[in-house]
Amino acid sequence: MTEAILETPLAERNAAMLDFEERWFTLEVPKEQAIMERFGCSTTRYYQRLNTLIDDPAALDYKPLLVKRLRRQRAQRQAARSARRLRG
Repeated sequence: MTEAILETPLAERNAAMLDFEERWFTLEVPKEQAIMERFGCSTTRYYQRLNTLIDDPAALDYKPLLVKRLRRQRAQRQAARSARRLRG
């Protein structure tokens, strides 16, 4: 027998976050303001959620280019922080 792979669909809020992250620069208000208006949370909480979201396979299926770019940027920031710590 073959096993069916069950994919967890991306929650509507998570899809909205990815859509927003892809297009925020087209808005006429600052990103921080748009985050508060659209998601009702602080920018810190938004980025915490986004950071968790980009590790979700469903997010990668939904917006592969965006998720890969965000993962790459995160890895670059982590590498830069590590390098600063090593230098003292």
